[in-house]
Amino acid sequence: MTELPFSIEDILDNMGDGVYVCDRTRRIVYWSKAAERITGWTAKDVVGLRCLEDVLNHVDKDGHRLCGEEHCPLHRSMITGATTRVPIIVYALAKDGRRIPMHVTAAPLRNAAGEVVGGVETFRDVTPILVDMQRAGKIQQRMLEQQLPDDPRLRFSTFFMPHDIVGGDFYAIRQIDVDRFGFMLADMEGHGVAAALYTMHLSLLWERRNDLLRDPAVFAAAVNDELVRVFEKDVTFATAICGVIDAAQGTLRVSAAGGPPALIVHPDRTVDNVTSSGLPFGCMDGVVYQETHAGIRPGDSILIFSDGAFEIHDAAERQLGVDGILDILKRLDYPQTPLSMPVLEKELLTFSNDIRLQDDVTIIEVSYLGRGGGR
Repeated sequence: MTELPFSIEDILDNMGDGVYVCDRTRRIVYWSKAAERITGWTAKDVVGLRCLEDVLNHVDKDGHRLCGEEHCPLHRSMITGATTRVPIIVYALAKDGRRIPMHVTAAPLRNAAGEVVGGVETFRDVTPILVDMQRAGKIQQRMLEQQLPDDPRLRFSTFFMPHDIVGGDFYAIRQIDVDRFGFMLADMEGHGVAAALYTMHLSLLWERRNDLLRDPAVFAAAVNDELVRVFEKDVTFATAICGVIDAAQGTLRVSAAGGPPALIVHPDRTVDNVTSSGLPFGCMDGVVYQETHAGIRPGDSILIFSDGAFEIHDAAERQLGVDGILDILKRLDYPQTPLSMPVLEKELLTFSNDIRLQDDVTIIEVSYLGRGGGR
């Protein structure tokens, strides 16, 4: 082998990305020149410290600390023996106290025998990208912000957590008349910028076509046909569920476009799955959608999830699915105990054994208080 006129450290020190290396205890043994330039921490400051000791202190976009064992990308890569790419922007602590947005990749470091003896993390300052992403995120958030219907018979709540700063889920709720309330929850294929842009089309279609919500199957067909024209030759689609709740009659009517079922959770914790078959929006025009009816009783709760809540996989690639969601709800004593979205998120993360939920997650919860209301 030809002897190189430079060392491995020369290579690492001349990279644009910051690089640092830890041993199995996560004690820093190498800190590159680019790491110094990006963070302000010098090798003298940090070599010999464990990486979680007031050095980078990574947090994600929602403020979750990533330096514990469960959520640390570097720790996970050493334990699993696999490269961990953090697909979202995380924030590192600079020496001057600033939080620096970064893209991070962590990989195990192996010796000649193939044993994992440490880990290496590379990171890149993405401040210019973040500015535009945050602007897009604010625009999307404003698009989703809405005045939820105020009615003594129903109580509405929503939860939206994009996988990245922007997401590919869209939801909307509106009062149709004195007794009926329409809703739609759609999940674009994938997540991130492209999916988020398509949710803008979904928002426009909702405004243009929600007068058809009295008949959910007709509404679904109209949205599908328009999305086929929007998508044109793009190979993409949106799963969705739309429907109407009649507070006077105590009924739920839904049409689904490949989306998860609506769940009616009764006070005794039994659950009815309200399913309706139909192709995802945007696959082909002329699709005829079906409608499913179900009764609701005082004390019932209706839960509508985007795919991201169900399609979570654990370390063995087992999918959570509807049954897994129901098991979690039972452990949380729902509906006797009100649904806490942060607690539910923690349960989903525990199942996934991951540092971040793998897709956007949106939940619509509707509590039916009865024809006379609860106030």
